Amino acid sequence: MTTLSRPLAWALQGALYALFVGALALFSQWPVYRHLDDGEALLKLSIVHQGARLQDCVEQTAEELARLPPTMRAPSRCPRERAALTVEVDVDGQPLLRQMARPGGLSRDGSAAMYQRRVIAAGEHRIAVRLRDSARDDGFDHQREAVVTLQPAQILVIDFDSETREITIR
Repeated sequence: MTTLSRPLAWALQGALYALFVGALALFSQWPVYRHLDDGEALLKLSIVHQGARLQDCVEQTAEELARLPPTMRAPSRCPRERAALTVEVDVDGQPLLRQMARPGGLSRDGSAAMYQRRVIAAGEHRIAVRLRDSARDDGFDHQREAVVTLQPAQILVIDFDSETREITIR
């Protein structure tokens, strides 16, 4: 078996590195990836929120507390299950999105999460968002309308701020 001379081995190693860098440079520029076409913008709905409890807490009487083990004697009993979230989004008066998300967790007591992406035309739009986070059958607990002007390739995010209890559009 023959061994390559040290200068030839360095030259071959340099050629292989150059080939690798060239391939990397080629595939970083080609094929061209377009996130959105010309004249399009992106609307993202991203909400993680806990709905209201389905039942109110019940104050326990002294007799009920006496029957319980000492470690379970909480003055009130609160069922854990929470309401599902229902969201509707309209763009220029036309329905764009209708979604319901159930609460997570084994007892259905966690946050409900939803994430949707919709491509819309760039330009001025009237966005209407409605959110129900309670057990009511009709109507909505939170509503927000805004007129926005979207540039091509701009991303508009719709969220719900649980602290201020407001729908945000930014």
